[in-house]
Amino acid sequence: MANPDKEILLNAFNMNCVGHINHGLWTHPRDRSTDYRQLAYWTDLARTLERGLFDGLFLADIVGVYDVYQRNVDVTLRESIQLPVNDPTLLVPAMAAVTQHLGFGVTVNLSYEAPYLLARRFSTLDHLTQGRIGWNIVTGYLDSAARAMGVPEQLPHDERYERADEYLEVLYKLWEGSWEADAVLRDKAARVYADPAKVHRVQHAGRYYNVDGYHLAEPSPQRTPVLFQAGSSGRGQRFAARHAECVFISPPNRAVGRETVRALREHMVRAGRRPDDVKVFVGAAVVPGATEREAREKYADYRHYASREAGLAHFAASTGIDYAQYDLDAPVDYAGGNAIESASRTAKQHGWTRRALLEMFELGGRYPAIVGSAAQVSDELQAWVEEAGVDGFNLSRTVVPESYEDFVDLIVPELQSRGLYKTAYEAGTLRHKLFGSGDTLPERHAGAAFRHEVPTPA
Repeated sequence: MANPDKEILLNAFNMNCVGHINHGLWTHPRDRSTDYRQLAYWTDLARTLERGLFDGLFLADIVGVYDVYQRNVDVTLRESIQLPVNDPTLLVPAMAAVTQHLGFGVTVNLSYEAPYLLARRFSTLDHLTQGRIGWNIVTGYLDSAARAMGVPEQLPHDERYERADEYLEVLYKLWEGSWEADAVLRDKAARVYADPAKVHRVQHAGRYYNVDGYHLAEPSPQRTPVLFQAGSSGRGQRFAARHAECVFISPPNRAVGRETVRALREHMVRAGRRPDDVKVFVGAAVVPGATEREAREKYADYRHYASREAGLAHFAASTGIDYAQYDLDAPVDYAGGNAIESASRTAKQHGWTRRALLEMFELGGRYPAIVGSAAQVSDELQAWVEEAGVDGFNLSRTVVPESYEDFVDLIVPELQSRGLYKTAYEAGTLRHKLFGSGDTLPERHAGAAFRHEVPTPA
């Protein structure tokens, strides 16, 4: 059982689009998600989250479109199922400018971008946020993305991770090894900004990538951004054990969550790291109220606007299965998919039919909602920490902005009264806030091995 006294970590889970997880709620009269194109929408959100002492804003992203359900994008467009979707990285500087502590975990797909340029973008964001940036590493799972980028289909599931391993090796060489810690002098009198002897050329020749050059950015506060990852397949967990510092999981219940967390921490130890070198976040949708009755009434109101079919269309892309081809109670063939392996595996284990999935998605999304008073919601969050061993939660939005405002005003004070949530931010970078052990990767992390070492004289 996990330590019941540890402080819960909280990320808001959002996306630079209209419909993210709980689909259809953009039609609610109080919802403002169609304002996602305006900076004020995001800076207001950042201020709210910092008022609630959130650890971070986790920004999802997708490359490609959800065209599996009915073999077209009709439902996707009508319900705005992550389409249209704008670039998440461009939001971060504006939100960082109106906050001091809030972290930002940004999803960027590595499959369609050279590591040399991605390295510079994250170093830039780390500088501009003063060390508050994280990267959610994804390899993609949509064939529509592959076609849009000029290839007929994506690589097989496990090979996507093989390529990602090499991608991270290139990045570590750039972030950790190209510039020594004291390379930058900024000496105006001597006219030396950086010492050429302490800036090193990166040469990498591998199966997937070839790089010959210098990292374009000087060392940022964290050098390597905090590394997030969400794969829970066997290969995904091995990847996480080598690279990830924060892992996002979405199990259907606490028992499954406990086994997922246990397996992940065992992988960490086998990779030469400590079990607590990773923070595990579980996805959750919370609908709180001042009383249980108020929360239930709010949930019923939300449910009236939610779209179960949109939730199914989203899940169809996750499994690669067109559920529209099946009758409501017909068995579904889950074999042979090349999308999110863990989603297909879970659906197959439970024998989920089209009807079963539609019943699950009553709030338009795949996360079971936690509904109740502040005490009831806090009881459930605490149970996840104690029984499943998770460290915190990625809280998906329902109706915005009230879903986050309600959490900050109702749930945060209750968690604080139980000693389960911080009452003030600690100073420092995102990595230091999460782990309390400094700004850069610990020596036992795989990336630390690529730091430049001055040869010892013979």
